[in-house]
This record gives sequence, C-alpha cells and structure tokens, in this order.
Amino acid sequence: MFLMKIEQFYDGSLAHASYAILSNGEMAVIDPGRNAQPYYEFARLNNAKIVAVIETHPHADFVSSHLEISKKTGATIYVSKLLGADYPHCSFDEGETIKLGDVTLKSLNTPGHSPDSISIVLEDEHGKDYAVFTGDTLFIGDVGRPDLREKAGHVTAKREGLARDMYRSTREKLIPLDDDVLVYPAHGAGSLCGRHLSPDLSSTMGKEKSNNYALQPMSEDEFTEVLLKDQPFVPKYFGYAVEQNKKGARDLEESVKAVPRIEFDVNLAGFLIIDTRPQQQFKAGHIKGAINIADLEGDRFETWLGSIIGPEEKFYLTAENEEALEKVIRRIAKIGYETNIKAAFVNPDNTNETNPSLDLEHFKSAPDSYTVIDIRNESEARDSQLFSNSLNVPLPQLRERIDEIPLNKPIVVHCAGGYRSAAGSCIIRNHVKDVVVYDLGEVVMEFGLE
Repeated sequence: MFLMKIEQFYDGSLAHASYAILSNGEMAVIDPGRNAQPYYEFARLNNAKIVAVIETHPHADFVSSHLEISKKTGATIYVSKLLGADYPHCSFDEGETIKLGDVTLKSLNTPGHSPDSISIVLEDEHGKDYAVFTGDTLFIGDVGRPDLREKAGHVTAKREGLARDMYRSTREKLIPLDDDVLVYPAHGAGSLCGRHLSPDLSSTMGKEKSNNYALQPMSEDEFTEVLLKDQPFVPKYFGYAVEQNKKGARDLEESVKAVPRIEFDVNLAGFLIIDTRPQQQFKAGHIKGAINIADLEGDRFETWLGSIIGPEEKFYLTAENEEALEKVIRRIAKIGYETNIKAAFVNPDNTNETNPSLDLEHFKSAPDSYTVIDIRNESEARDSQLFSNSLNVPLPQLRERIDEIPLNKPIVVHCAGGYRSAAGSCIIRNHVKDVVVYDLGEVVMEFGLE
C-alpha cells in the first residue's frame, strides 16, 4: 500500500519552515533548522530512515543542520552545484532526480533570491506533480528578496540581476506547474527574506497565480522595479550565515557545550554584555554597560541580536537563571553566534545599575525639551512619524550612527512596542556622557502608534 507523508516543522521566532517527506520507510529533510532533534524523532516515530537532506540554497537567516544530519544518519546532502559547498554532497540541479521510496523529487533551478536557489517538485507514485518546495523563491503572497547575495556566497550577484532572474524563474519554472500543486515555502510572515509574506504556511499554485502580486502579468522591467522597492533592512549576521551554511555548521550539542559557563566574578568593564532578562528585571538592576535584548516567547530575539551585534564581535551573555541561560544559548546557536559568546553566566542578584525614570507628564506637555530618537525601521518611521521632532536612526544602524544624535537635551528612545527601545536606550546610554537617556518603552502605545 502506498503511503506518502509531508510534515512541516515551523520555528516561529525565525518564521522558518522546514520539511520531512516520508515514503515507504525512507525520509528526506528539506531546509532543516539548526536543531536536528525534531527530524530524528519524526523519523523514529515513523520507523523511517533519513536518506536525503536537501538545501534549497545557503540560507542567510539561520544556520542549518544539514551536515550534522548527514554525519549522524549517513544521509546524502543534495544542493545545487552553484552553491560551491565545502562538505560532501551530490549536485541537485535541473533535470536531476532523487528516488525516495515510491515518490520522486525533481530539481528546478530557480535563481532570484540567490543565484544558487533550487525548488523541489514532489512527484507522486503515479508520476503526477503533487507539491513544490520553493525555499526562498516563492513565498505565500510574495517572492524572495534579491538583495542578499551581492557580497556573500560562492556565487555573488547584483540585486537587479537577481530580480530579473526571479522574474524568469517564476514565469518559466513555477507558473507552468498545475494549479493543484501544493506550495511549501521556507518562510512565513515575519521573515526578513521577503516583504509581504502571508501568515499562511502553505498554498497551491492556483491560489498563488491568482493572489500573489509577484505572479501577476507585468513586464520584466515592471517586476524588477517592484521587487527592488522598499526591501527590509539586512541584519548584520546574514552574510555570515550564508558562509556557515556553505561550509556546514558544527554539531549543535557539541558547539553548545563548548560555550564557557562562569560565575560572575570578573571585571566586565569595557566588554560587550548581552542581558537577556525581561525588561522589568533589567530596569530594576543590571550590570553597568549591559545591553538588554530580552529572550521572550514570540519575539525576534535571534534577529535583533544578529542585527545589533556583528559576526566578528565577541560578547558576554547573562540570563535570569540556569534554565533561561541554556535556552538562550540554543536560540543564539540558530544563527551560529554561539561561538561569539566569550562566557555565559546567571545574572547576579546584587547588580544595582538602574534606568532613569521618565517624567511622562512633562514629556507629554513639553516634547521639544527632549531629543526623541525613533529606532524603528525607515519604512515604519516614514509611514507613521509619532513625534514631529524625532530623529530616525534604525536600531540595526544605531551603534554605527550614534554620533549623529544631538546631546544638548535629555534623550527619549522609542520603537513601536518597547522591545527594541530597551536595547536602543542601552546602546545610547553606554555611549553618551552627561546626558540622561530614557526608554519610553511600552508607554509608546499611549501615543496612538499601532
């Protein structure tokens, strides 16, 4: 009896979707995240052997476990030859197939997000196209951004050239697929690999042909102009992750165990310190110079850490207790930054550096008495400027542009909901002298910002 199963694994903090395909006791994994345990467990529960790991491209926003899975299971890694992978692999390009139990996986070269992107068509036992795994080429409601490979990867490409490649990939490779073919992308809403991603995590080619703006009739020039406009910021770690995925990451457990754990008895003056405790704990008392990037459920902790801290920078890491510390180290490992941790420790109880409290009524009555720093992204600030006298310096650029901030008034930092301003106010406070820096925090929502 024929049995095929597709399982989606979704990491909400990175808006990342990976997949397992099962057929007749054999299993393939597509675009796995850093933690391979869910794939091992799924294979065990289904009495299947992992025989293939497929990377649709070297991802920029997370570090993959493809090499670890291959080492532990003997599975073959399949990637485009254009990727220039440094690990043992088989090429998987246009016209090449993988037999998996009773089904067949076919590769389509679909450059656009990257020059080495592939999409994978799943053909059922009757030879009919059943699903397509589109990586970062086609999302639900969008296509992948074309501006991440100008300086990273084995093959680099200018954004305009990749935008034009995306036009051809969608028109020549994906749109010709039948309307009932299921679409499984590598990301959902919240990912920085695109702009207008739907919260839906799967679709059909028919729905995408009807509803996805990028698949509507338009010229190549029109498509290119639309795709290049208003792409989101690029986190500092993206190029680093591409290189890590090209090389193949160290086994997760081995790498996490290698992070030094220490008692807090060292002088950290002048060192970069990331405090991952909730904001209220941080404000009540913290180590002087620490930057608060809270490890909260449902946030984008990994993205903001990798946007503020560069891949060449080392930092100390602190959390509220041992359990929280171990959890956040694993989150950091998702973007390959666990090797950046000089040492990790539980935050001591006697830290007494506190944040100044803003006189909210005075701020409301006399906002011009303050320098207001809006650390939201440029597009956010352009669409809804909350304070007429504010200066927009996006959080990912703040450390590099901090000298642009006037120091003749007290400084108030705001974002959209308080998460980013906690980090931003720390960064400014650590840099300026003799100027009070306030974090507006969640109070920003009282000013009508949605």
